[in-house]
Amino acid sequence: MHDCFHLFQIGLVTFFLSSILDNLTSTIVMVSLLRKLVPPSDYRKLLGGVVVIAANAGGAWTPIGDVTTTMLWIHGQITTLKIIQGLFIPSVVSLAVPLALMSFTSEANGLPEKSTGLVSAEQMAPRGKLVLGVGVGALVFVPAFKALTGLPPYMGMLLGLGILWILTDAIHYGEPERQTLKVPQALSRIDTQGILFFLGILLSVGSLESAGILRQLANYLDANIPNADLIASAIGVASAIVDNVPLVAATMGMYDLNSFPQDSDFWQLVAFCAGTGGSMLIIGSAAGVAFMGMEKVDFFWYFKKVSGFALAGYAAGILCFLATQGLNLSFPTSLAEIPFISGS
Repeated sequence: MHDCFHLFQIGLVTFFLSSILDNLTSTIVMVSLLRKLVPPSDYRKLLGGVVVIAANAGGAWTPIGDVTTTMLWIHGQITTLKIIQGLFIPSVVSLAVPLALMSFTSEANGLPEKSTGLVSAEQMAPRGKLVLGVGVGALVFVPAFKALTGLPPYMGMLLGLGILWILTDAIHYGEPERQTLKVPQALSRIDTQGILFFLGILLSVGSLESAGILRQLANYLDANIPNADLIASAIGVASAIVDNVPLVAATMGMYDLNSFPQDSDFWQLVAFCAGTGGSMLIIGSAAGVAFMGMEKVDFFWYFKKVSGFALAGYAAGILCFLATQGLNLSFPTSLAEIPFISGS
């Protein structure tokens, strides 16, 4: 029972961390933490699988938690309040179901004896808590910035970067040995290849949209799959094999806001399915690929030990979403009283 508690503890921490950061960053942080706290074992791998599922589920219900939800938010398909209201409960369900099922497995009850004692905590870099707090605050502020100013979200992100830059320069002024803790040093390690990858995807999808191919594909899907919920669900299944960014970009090119207006059930379900569907295979999400590289987990181990639980959570989340929309249930509407959320 105590071992199962670790499953839920790791799952919940990753879930909420991913909603503020993003699923890839959250996975790297949590797997690194597991490597310090739990010795190599199948149990640690299973906890890593929980991290992947939780990171993808947590990223689906906020506009800054996943690349695909951010894309939909920037282009106006979803707004902050509605995505939180509509997807919080299904996202929780898509995590709770796999955790509940995993708790009955033998691996979940196989915590190694050596892991009962925690390793000594490492010291955070000087004034690290201040920088961490300001950084996370800047990320959370981006939706508020967009709502208050009407400017594009990247302007809010650059504003946060500028504040961090000034802060790190100020607190490490006159300390040459701590130059590595400043923003310019961090920017030198930016993932340029990843940026160019996403740029290439969006350019390719844009060319297909200009050529009218995506519109033809949309007409074909409408003629053969008349139910929009099935189309969104199929996108999620496909995202387990193909990267979810081109899938969502293609969907945005296929269907405009005239076909499905802002905050319609279709766009919310696309955000949920594209985010959580990638958990079904280890290659289906950036979080899974990061976990595979860090823990040297192979495709078939994940397929045998985790994929079934992820599929159950995915299906349960979709059913929960359809049920809540049918019953007109959502996250507590008191959130609407928060000015910067309701206007975004």
